Amino acid sequence: MKNLKQLILSDLTRYGGGKSWKAFLRAYFFIPGFRVSFWFRVASHYRRNPLYWFILRRYHYKYGIELPKGTKVGEGFYIGHSGRVIINPEAKIGKNVNIATGVTIGCENRGERKGAPTIEGNCWIGTNSVIVGNVKIGEDVLIAPLTFVNFDVPAHSIVIGNPAKIIHKENATKDYVENKV
Repeated sequence: MKNLKQLILSDLTRYGGGKSWKAFLRAYFFIPGFRVSFWFRVASHYRRNPLYWFILRRYHYKYGIELPKGTKVGEGFYIGHSGRVIINPEAKIGKNVNIATGVTIGCENRGERKGAPTIEGNCWIGTNSVIVGNVKIGEDVLIAPLTFVNFDVPAHSIVIGNPAKIIHKENATKDYVENKV
């Protein structure tokens, strides 16, 4: 597990700003997704301090981005815009994952897919996409906007449509997932 500073710098790198104080301040004050991920990292690191959870909760309401405590999020996490983003606390999100506005990553409460998704690294999740259930999204997967996913997706794929269709493609997220850490 990386330390707090490494996680924050890995997230900052994904926002294209480098690793300087100037880049940090620019991202913190002008990019709501970075601000939420920053406080998520701080609150997760200092679990017993309720002040940090209070600040994170405030930004959940202010920006509409729900990234609850307990969620396992890899380094290089990127939320493109403020706006409704809901992530279940049981979800597991890998390294270098991009999430657009309107995305829901939720759980199913019954049936064969009971549980929350596992999303591996280098994935891009498009606007208003929904991923539900105990499903596994492989490495290097692009989920197109307005796509509903409730099944496993193999690595190196594009998922598009509703009902969703899987298209195999090497380097599916090339030019979508940038500034990888």
